Amino acid sequence: MSIADYEPLPEGRAQYSPDFMAARGAIKLRENQAEIWIGIAPGFDSGIRNSLSNFHRLKQVHFVDIDRADFAAYIGNKGAPASAGEAGLGQGTPEKKMELDRPSSDAPIVNLVNSIIIDALREGASDIHIEALENSLRVRCRVDGFLRTEKVLDKSLFPAISTRIKVMAALNVMEKRLPQDGRISVGLDSDRVDLRVSIVPTAEGESIVLRLFNRSGSAFTLPELGFSPEQYSIIQKLIRMPYGLILVTGPTGSGKTTTLNAMLRVISTEKLKVITIEDPVEYLIDGVSQIQTNEHIKLGFDTVLRRVLRQDPDVIMVGEIRDPATAALAVRAAMTGHLVLSTLHTNSSVSAVTRLRNMGVESYLAASVLRGVLAQRLVRKLCPACRQPLEAGAEERAFIKSCGLAEGPVYGAQGCSACGGSGYRGRLLISEGFLVDEELEELIGRGERASALSACLAGRGMVSMASDGLKKAFAGLTSIGELERELCF
Repeated sequence: MSIADYEPLPEGRAQYSPDFMAARGAIKLRENQAEIWIGIAPGFDSGIRNSLSNFHRLKQVHFVDIDRADFAAYIGNKGAPASAGEAGLGQGTPEKKMELDRPSSDAPIVNLVNSIIIDALREGASDIHIEALENSLRVRCRVDGFLRTEKVLDKSLFPAISTRIKVMAALNVMEKRLPQDGRISVGLDSDRVDLRVSIVPTAEGESIVLRLFNRSGSAFTLPELGFSPEQYSIIQKLIRMPYGLILVTGPTGSGKTTTLNAMLRVISTEKLKVITIEDPVEYLIDGVSQIQTNEHIKLGFDTVLRRVLRQDPDVIMVGEIRDPATAALAVRAAMTGHLVLSTLHTNSSVSAVTRLRNMGVESYLAASVLRGVLAQRLVRKLCPACRQPLEAGAEERAFIKSCGLAEGPVYGAQGCSACGGSGYRGRLLISEGFLVDEELEELIGRGERASALSACLAGRGMVSMASDGLKKAFAGLTSIGELERELCF
């Protein structure tokens, strides 16, 4: 059972002490004059049931098996120290294996940090932001692309929380003047979760950001990603290319790496040597050699790519082309008979050509190696339980007209208990893409601007990202407002 099923739980003197709960794995769920319900987390002393039955012998006792992660999160939230002086945090060597769902009876700050991570994972958050403000400590989580405040705590707790996270990530706990980056690997039930840690000093203390990667989660397949039939057809042609450069573009957090991983799952066979260079490795792929970069030891994308070319690969996935050195190596690999997949941070598919030129790739080289480009965004999905059809306003009609589509039914967010009042639940992919043929290769080789490439593709009837999004908005999957937020740059 979930603890949430019994809320509100007994509090204060009506509840067991935090130390007892953490040590014995027991919590009062409900109590009245004649009966008491006690939650028992697995993995603790089995004799606690007899002890509590005797202690509450004047009442009928009901024992309920509860989720251990739920229990750990509750202990962390309710048993947080009132101030940093009560943290009880030792400063030893970093733990080799950290289990989030094992409460500590003598270090409440450990339970608090664990509960923050557990709550974020339960909500499907991609990032956790822990920020020292002028008079408080704020914890926010990014869910479906938006930050929302989860906790506001006493600012005196921040040094202990910062130290705990630094210990977990094997960082310098005494360093508060310089930025630090690290990684944490934790366990929750049978899942393995990796966290990328970034800590930077601010005027009020520090800003800590944890990016979450659930390594045990199931990866998406290409059909599950939600590409339109036009884009899916382009992808099918791209993954059958024997060599060349394939790019997926979009801002940070737009699902580029997820798309590349789904493509690699189709490409990877026993007959091909497939190597990836990632930061970090988000999903494990059977039969693929995956390499994680590490800037601390100067193991960047360009350094690894040079060595990978000596591994006789057929397919190479470079997590991101972010500098001229990596761009030059990726182009060279594509020219010498390798299929290279990578990502760029650009606003549209045709902007990828301009970005390659800006990184020093000659136009004739870009034309000869580029096989196709995909651009994508993630927009929030309307909650199916509360979405409502709306009358399109003047701005929405203007947006639809600018995309060259006839008006269709539009829907808006209302908010309900199922979506937490936001009106949205989950995210949806919108995309555009093109294949490079002889005409486009000639335009790229001549150094034509992105506007000329866009005009050429529009003349062929390429489905733009805005048009793809509008078709999904007309189907009630998202709202016009979401499309405008993501696409009106």
